[in-house]
Amino acid sequence: MPVKYIPRRIFSPLKDFLKDSRAVGIVLIACTTISLILSNTVLFQQDYTNFWVQTLSIFPASMHLPQSLLYWINDGLMTVFFFLVGMEIKRELIIGELASVQKSMLPVLAALGGMIFPAVIFFIFNGNTPFHHGWGIPMATDIAFSLGIISLLGNRVPVQLKIFLTALAIIDDLGAIIIIAVFYATNMHWGYLLFGLGLLVVPILFNLMRAKQLLFYFIPGIVIWYCFLNSGIHPTIAGVLLAFCIPLSRISSLEHTLYHVVNFIIMPLFALANTAIIFPSVFDHIIYSPVTYGIMLGLILGKPIGIILFSWLSVKLKIASLPDNTKWKQILGTGMIAGIGFTMSIFIATLAYKEEEWQVLSKIAIIAGSVIAGISGYFYLRIFSGKNENKKTGV
Repeated sequence: MPVKYIPRRIFSPLKDFLKDSRAVGIVLIACTTISLILSNTVLFQQDYTNFWVQTLSIFPASMHLPQSLLYWINDGLMTVFFFLVGMEIKRELIIGELASVQKSMLPVLAALGGMIFPAVIFFIFNGNTPFHHGWGIPMATDIAFSLGIISLLGNRVPVQLKIFLTALAIIDDLGAIIIIAVFYATNMHWGYLLFGLGLLVVPILFNLMRAKQLLFYFIPGIVIWYCFLNSGIHPTIAGVLLAFCIPLSRISSLEHTLYHVVNFIIMPLFALANTAIIFPSVFDHIIYSPVTYGIMLGLILGKPIGIILFSWLSVKLKIASLPDNTKWKQILGTGMIAGIGFTMSIFIATLAYKEEEWQVLSKIAIIAGSVIAGISGYFYLRIFSGKNENKKTGV
């Protein structure tokens, strides 16, 4: 084989993999598995877990910037993730599936039900305990994982169902962003917050002036991020607010640019850093913890019950209608897959609980609940969608 063809043979399969809608989920599963193995292997345990939390001496403490790799990932890189999410929300609200009231009502109401019921279930188990602040943990849906799982079904499910899940997950993310901003703000410093909010006028004005140079948005955006970092509002919210200031004409190209960076660098790093969990030698306190019940049942039962109930009510009240070529069994299966909380749930857990033991407890419950939700949703849809869709498509 000529040498010039060797790089093509090596990189072409990689390019095909990166374009596959399942790739993000596969990479995140691999990173989580690797992280859990390294964290619980005696040979690597201490070095691996300490690596993420060791103090960095890049910037002096007086600058009030993140002081460890874990915080740079969660407070810095995840701002880029939220920036991408914000642009997706803006695009969908203006020209996408959420642009019209008729199109948006079903996923909006379904997402609302899918947030309320998990929170209620969590509160039933934890309302009178010190863990009550974690009610937002099971409310989230991981877009990458959920879409990756439903993509595994191929033409067994109609494309309209995938669009419904995408819109639902985006609304779910918007709800999570609001919850983070409103309920998980701590030790407010109003000077930083007001200055950061006031500085938002700059990118807004550039948008109104139709300025397309992204530096006009990113430079004030960095200052806004710094203000939010020190305000008590989580700095990732700055990424969302900045995204809404970006001109619609630039969003498509920016999404394309950031897609691989976010999904194959930032999110894998987040998974590696935040699942560096040392499992306890005895699991009794995890198995019988109200946090475990609240999170797992919230994801496994609360999500599908809330989604199917609110969807059914919205259709019966003629507020919305089912997507074409979809059945109620498929909506239920989609609700089960939406119980994959992972990225956003872990992120909220790090905000809800400052105690490391509580975070570990929450993360184990999130991973277990997400795995059960994903597997059960996949096989449920495979069983109830396979025959009908195969007949329609002639497969």
